[in-house]
This record gives sequence, structure tokens and C-alpha cells, in this order.
Amino acid sequence: MLKKLIFNTIFAILTLATPSFALPLSPGDRVKISIPEGAEFSGIFEVNLEGNLEIPYLNSLPVVGLEPEQVEENLTTALVDGAFFKRSFLQVSLKVVQWGPVEVFVSGATFLPGRVFINEPSPAEKTQPPMLVAGQYPLNRYLATAIRDAGGVKPTADIRNIQLVRDGETRTIDLSGMLTGEPFTDVALIAGDRIIVPDAGKIDNGLMRSSPITPGGVKVFLSNLTVPATGNGVSAIGKDSSSLTYGSRLSHAVAAANCAGGTRGTNAERQAILVTTEQLTGKTTYLKRQVNDILTNSTNDLNNPFLQSNDIVVCYDSKVVEFRDVIQSIISPIISPINFLRDLFK
Repeated sequence: MLKKLIFNTIFAILTLATPSFALPLSPGDRVKISIPEGAEFSGIFEVNLEGNLEIPYLNSLPVVGLEPEQVEENLTTALVDGAFFKRSFLQVSLKVVQWGPVEVFVSGATFLPGRVFINEPSPAEKTQPPMLVAGQYPLNRYLATAIRDAGGVKPTADIRNIQLVRDGETRTIDLSGMLTGEPFTDVALIAGDRIIVPDAGKIDNGLMRSSPITPGGVKVFLSNLTVPATGNGVSAIGKDSSSLTYGSRLSHAVAAANCAGGTRGTNAERQAILVTTEQLTGKTTYLKRQVNDILTNSTNDLNNPFLQSNDIVVCYDSKVVEFRDVIQSIISPIISPINFLRDLFK
């Protein structure tokens, strides 16, 4: 317990003491070492899978988890201890020329937990040679990016107590500022980091909106057909109607599918069914409500729940319309027997 407390305290002090762009090195990162009158030690080197720099004439130099300034100091010490230079005459410059992608693991209350690769270069970047850019740092090597790439947090997530596990040590991080606008610390990640997003066990409506750590939108499937047809075109349901912003509720889907409106006497009691499938377990649940109740009690979470990706919303006509259609099906053959017989023998 004491060891964990000391680790968290030191980690917090270092985070506050260093600028937000300070980053530890990870396997795959490339650095440029420049030493005047030391060409044999100079060049571009990549951190290997063991987390070391392999520099000619020196033992493997461990660098993973260290910031470039610390690696520069350790390299200076190694060169002096190896009697290659005297410290008073040695000048070492170590700069990152390419930040590599890193593999991290995200579990807990996210929509797509699992292994996540962050800071992967684009196809165009892969073909470009490493080059030194002053102040260069990867925006996509941070905790928030890993959570976003894991599908974003669920509405039950406890974002004030996110766990970062590195080398067997755990640090608790509060990312609530991502949604409130309060200052917060977004931690730079290295390969092998593990992120655990705790589940609070209850929905936080404040998380039901688009943000850097929540989904940008939800794709739902809508149907509003009075009779079976080949598509939803007659109901004006297109891709814009079914691609809704994250935080949309069942009432938004009902309106997008044109299930509401029209003649109140026949349409007010139309039924809407919401079918939701849990992504991880495959468990399917459904909710059936009258359209008018959904719209008039739209702030009730149980009556008008938030939509999840791949939800299905189907609208059925009211009993008045159903009775009308039954009567029409009985009367129509009597009024038009020729058409009825023609359809019968097709």
C-alpha cells in the first residue's frame, strides 16, 4: 500500500512539473543522436522491442519509460564511464524524429474493449523518411486517444477513477475535465500500458453526449412501413435519418422515422418497438411504447431511453388504422370482384 502511494505521489509530481507535451520513449520510437567529434556514436536509432537503444561500442541503453532529456543524460554518463569522452568536452544532443505506434490494452466500461494501437502512421507517413521537427510530439499517444479508439466510454463509466497500470504499478487518473472543461492531465502512454475504466453501476446522463472519450454518433435501423415494401424510400428514411448523434433518445428515432405526426385520431396511438442487443454478451432486449407517450414523457429515461449503436426501431400503426385496413380488405373484394379474382389467380 505504501509503495503504491509513493508511486502515485511521484507520478503526480512529475506530471505537474513537466509540460504536457513531455513524452516517455517506447519501442518503435526513433531518435537522432548528434555528438560533435563523435560520428561513430551519432545517427538515427530506433528503440528495439526490448526497450533499448543499440549504439555502437556501448552496452544496450534502456530507454523505455524515460523522457528524451533523461535518455540524453544517461547516454552522456555511459560515454564518460566508458572513457570515450571527458564530461567537460562532451556535448550530446538527442531528439525524437519519429514517434512510433504503441500497443495498449483497454478494459472495463468501454464499448470496444481490447487491444488498441494508437498513433499509427497514415500510409503517406509510412513512406516518408524520418526528419527532425522542432517541438514535434504525437497527439495520438495519450490516454484519451486510447479510450476513444476502444469505442469510447459507456454511460456507466466512472471517468474520475480510471486506472493506468504500468510495470505492475497503478495510478488513478481523473478525466472528468474532458466533459466539464476543468483542467485535467492527459497522460502519455507507452507500449504495454493497461487502462481499466471502472463501471459505476449506474448511468451518468452527463456522459451521453459526443466528446473526445465518448462515441461521436450511433447508427440505428429504422422501419416505418404501413405495408411490406422493398425499402424505406416511401417513408423518407435515409442514411441521415438513421445516423444520429450520440446521446439521442428513442424519441429522436421515432421522429427521424416519421412515425409521429399526421392525423392525431389515427396516429397518436401508434406503437414503437426498440430492440437493443448488448455487443459483448449478445443479449437482446426490447421496449414497446406508444409514440405519443414517448414524445410527451421524453425526459423519462425508462420511457424514452438513450439509443445505442445498432439499435432497431420499428413503428406499427394504431388499432384505428389496423381496424380500417381490416375493413378495407373485407369490403374491397366485394366492391371490385374482378380485381380480386385477377389477384387471386396471378
